[in-house]
Amino acid sequence: MPIAHIMASGMTGMRAAGDLVARMQFTKNMRINEAKDFVSKKLGVENADLSDEYVMREIREELDIGVITSVPGCAKGIAAKMNIEKLLGININCCDKFRETIA
Repeated sequence: MPIAHIMASGMTGMRAAGDLVARMQFTKNMRINEAKDFVSKKLGVENADLSDEYVMREIREELDIGVITSVPGCAKGIAAKMNIEKLLGININCCDKFRETIA
């Protein structure tokens, strides 16, 4: 687990796109450059923008995939993770578990 935290925080984690890149690395076994390319295409930005907190703040708010400080009306927690699932086309275990509990 420490490696996951180091990788996510290396691109400033949830402040930018580090959490999304790390998720693709671990979920799809992608190398870092491959994961960056994949995420940047999904977000419609350049690779350099993935670590820009200002650019990513706007994109995260637009796509409703969560930001560090909560914004009224924007998704937080499990709702944001479910939006990330849709955006990246992956399954997130805690989202699956949540769906099981409400079904």
